[in-house]
Amino acid sequence: MRQIIALGGGGFSMEPDNSLLDLYILKQAKKTKPQICFIPTASGDSDNYISRYYNFFNQQDCKPSHLSLFEPPTRDLESFILEKDIVYVGGGNTKNLLALWREWGLDGILRKAWNQGIILAGLSAGSICWFEEGVTDSYGDGIEPIKCFGFLKGSNCPHYDGEIQRRPTYHKLIGSNKIQSGIATDDGVAIHYKEQGISKIVSSRPNAKAYSVFFENNVIETELHTEFLGSY
Repeated sequence: MRQIIALGGGGFSMEPDNSLLDLYILKQAKKTKPQICFIPTASGDSDNYISRYYNFFNQQDCKPSHLSLFEPPTRDLESFILEKDIVYVGGGNTKNLLALWREWGLDGILRKAWNQGIILAGLSAGSICWFEEGVTDSYGDGIEPIKCFGFLKGSNCPHYDGEIQRRPTYHKLIGSNKIQSGIATDDGVAIHYKEQGISKIVSSRPNAKAYSVFFENNVIETELHTEFLGSY
């Protein structure tokens, strides 16, 4: 089964004292010790980001690793990725992520991984990249649309409640037909896709939500059912 778990924000990098979303991701592998690989391309392979990843996942019942495109662990990236159970993509600059993955052929490798049942997950840039389009601040000041890999249909807007300009800009772009309709996610929300359809929406924060945003004479925002994963 093809699965993608797209986080609007949260996880070990944004919620150090709240592990609900990361534990949810690990649980989906349905293995006692899943192999999980972090890809921090969008952050320029931030040492601090990688350290935070290992600080959390080394304490879990899993086998963590990471893939650097600046210091590749092997020439055979495909074999390296296809032996994993989960690929977890970090946040940062979406435009640079897209460019580097295409240059290295990693987009094709990850599509093969997805088709083989390896779970793809990620937050912010690591969420946007799986959709046809997204909204990004990769270009500097302001939020703009960006074309992505298209594993999932439509557009994606993360950090919907976490950054003040996200909601009005997403509405404006959809209303002016500069980006197609899509899904917006608050920080602390993960949308679990199975075979390109939404299977479940979960949150690590009681009031965090996901929304369907589309144009029908005007821009319409519909709150989607979100399951709070519990206390922490």
